[in-house]
Amino acid sequence: MLVAVVGSGPSGFYAVEALLKSGLEVRVNLIEKLPAPFGLVRYGVAPDHPKLKQVSLVFHKIAQHPHVQFYGNVELGQDVSLSDLQETHHAVVLCYGAERDRRLGIAGEDLPGSHTATEFVAWYNGHPAYRDSSFDLSSRAAVIVGHGNVAADVCRILAKPVEALRQTDIAKHALEALAESRVREIHLVGRRGPAQAKFTSKELRELGELPDCVATVEGDSLRLGPEDETELAEKTNDNAAKCYQIFKQLGRSGDGSARRRIHFHFLLSPLSLNGKGRLESLTFTRNSLVGSAFEQHAEATKETIDIACGLCFRSIGYRGEPLPDVPFEERRGVVPNEAGRVRQGLYVSGWIKRGPSGIIGTNRADSVETIATLLGDVQHLGKDGASSKASFAGLVSAKRLHPISYDQWRLIDSAETQQGEKSGKPREKITSVDQMLAIAG
Repeated sequence: MLVAVVGSGPSGFYAVEALLKSGLEVRVNLIEKLPAPFGLVRYGVAPDHPKLKQVSLVFHKIAQHPHVQFYGNVELGQDVSLSDLQETHHAVVLCYGAERDRRLGIAGEDLPGSHTATEFVAWYNGHPAYRDSSFDLSSRAAVIVGHGNVAADVCRILAKPVEALRQTDIAKHALEALAESRVREIHLVGRRGPAQAKFTSKELRELGELPDCVATVEGDSLRLGPEDETELAEKTNDNAAKCYQIFKQLGRSGDGSARRRIHFHFLLSPLSLNGKGRLESLTFTRNSLVGSAFEQHAEATKETIDIACGLCFRSIGYRGEPLPDVPFEERRGVVPNEAGRVRQGLYVSGWIKRGPSGIIGTNRADSVETIATLLGDVQHLGKDGASSKASFAGLVSAKRLHPISYDQWRLIDSAETQQGEKSGKPREKITSVDQMLAIAG
């Protein structure tokens, strides 16, 4: 049985792993638009969290299985179509993630100085599509809209002494820019209260332990309502309870000699980004929480406040992108499916299946479910013998594409690690696709 898996991030590799463990005689073509595999593990995990990247060692073993063929530098919708994949495979599994940021939908959102968190994260992680992005780090104050782990990553990279990043795999261009940064005040703003913040306790605790930096909670926003107390008392909501205790500790800190300061704000929603020609401030409306426990939502009051800043990152979630001939649910930004099945022969896994939630390991169970659904359809999918299917390799050759095999990726990988050794880094990421292709031959 021939299966195409589109996307070589965690959900893609876990889907391949589930196929190989299924007991089915299967061959998998793993298709990736970039020359480099590993998706968000390479381009999304913060450079100062190297342990989270060790999962790539597992993916490395999967990619070297004799029944797996990696096709890097091949993009679905650009180089090959869905019909191309369906004509050359018995089943197609889409694992291409959710790359598009959600917008605030307010005035001034596109002012110079206003950016998405995704753009910044991809820039400092050396993603080829964002290598030429630029961020004005000359402003004293930055605002991050959002209370999740991506917002925490952006905050930490801005607040951390650059010396602490020099021996990570952060992109060289980002390290040079951050060394000149004048950002000293960082405001992390959420629309709901401390009981509803979406940080993991580990990420939040890190923000309170940064050298030469103090983190504080603004105002008296740690007061809880009865619904908040009900939420925090729930055993399954243990992470939120831990985060609340950390917020209480931050609220008491106040080292006036620290070079940088992180301000946590709650119950604020952005109304507008303001400035003449470029960003100068954000206007927020103060919220109150309405509803029962676990269903509380932010409701605007008439009170507003301004926060002066020259730099803003929105980190309010991601959306998937639609593909030709694939159903798409615009409101949620996902491909509609039932346990991973879009229709017989077409499946989804990961963020494009369920939305942007969970951690890297969450994708394993998600992909296992999708492949179980695929296996339930196998009697209908495998009626054509493998020999009757056109060759995907032949199709790629006929289209005169330039795919990167996994062995060729290892040449790129080796070049990065060798370059990194010269400056005491685990690797120096190559950010140019053309340079990657040249190294791969």
